[in-house]
Amino acid sequence: MGAFQKAERRKAKLRLALCGPSGSGKTYSALKIAKGMGGKIALIDTENGSGQLYCDLVDYDVAEIAPPFSVDKYIGAIKEAEAAGYDILIIDSLSHAWSKAGGILDEVNKRGGKNQFTNGWRAATPLHDQFIDTILQSSIHVIVTMRAKTAYEIEKDDHGKAVPVKKGMEPVQRAGLEYEFTVVLDMDNERHTATSGKDRTRLFDGKCFVPDENTGVELMQWLGMGIEQQPQYYQVPYGQIGYGQPAPAQQPVPQAYGFPQYETEILQCYTAAGWDVSGLVDYLQKRFQRPPAQLTVEECHLLYTEFYGYAQKKQGGGQ
Repeated sequence: MGAFQKAERRKAKLRLALCGPSGSGKTYSALKIAKGMGGKIALIDTENGSGQLYCDLVDYDVAEIAPPFSVDKYIGAIKEAEAAGYDILIIDSLSHAWSKAGGILDEVNKRGGKNQFTNGWRAATPLHDQFIDTILQSSIHVIVTMRAKTAYEIEKDDHGKAVPVKKGMEPVQRAGLEYEFTVVLDMDNERHTATSGKDRTRLFDGKCFVPDENTGVELMQWLGMGIEQQPQYYQVPYGQIGYGQPAPAQQPVPQAYGFPQYETEILQCYTAAGWDVSGLVDYLQKRFQRPPAQLTVEECHLLYTEFYGYAQKKQGGGQ
């Protein structure tokens, strides 16, 4: 079979982000949408217990996270939600893992020293990437809320009087993160309405609406369209690293790890990057909290892609 195949629509898991200033209705809307989607709901609460204020809306379970808001806590809670059989996970909010005590920016400051870029971000970027990868590769639907930087604009009210109106701006998270999601809804602080900042479903383009259970129903109908099939990722021919150059001679690579896919390629790239393969299992256990045999195909592909890039750099083929 060649590298390219006929495009087919596959069923998908929701990756939804609700962005807005405080009081715009992010948590309330997330729960209403989850109710419409149906299934067992879990909520990660970083807002001092405010996530339990809406328990009259729908049944859901809560895991509260207190400072420090390290990504390890989030990742652990996500994995627990998956293992417990929840269908939908709401993370309220994602911004704490970025800007609050113990978050990514805090880690940069702690580890940066005199050279924040080299030392701080070199340590913090992999942590953040691991966190976002855990969300994107989750086996369940994920809805996140993100605070937005606020600003005031002068608008005219119904009587023509100029009044200041609080507006949401960029999410409090790494720049460009919103593009990782299937749908991004920007919440208005005054009317609690939503408009789509990004929408791969094309369900909400040009609309201004109040999110409710019907929003969840529409999303589930869209997500359920298509076939049940794992993606078939393109693989570089065996033995080739970089632009058709053979991998340098390395120690023999055992084939006993049980990866569901890409085992040969993962191990070959890992050793080509100059690492001792005996440390791979410990690395995977710390990163995914699971042995190789329990990884998903998507996770295997992610590892292969990462190790392939490191191998290229080792051989002078990377940037």
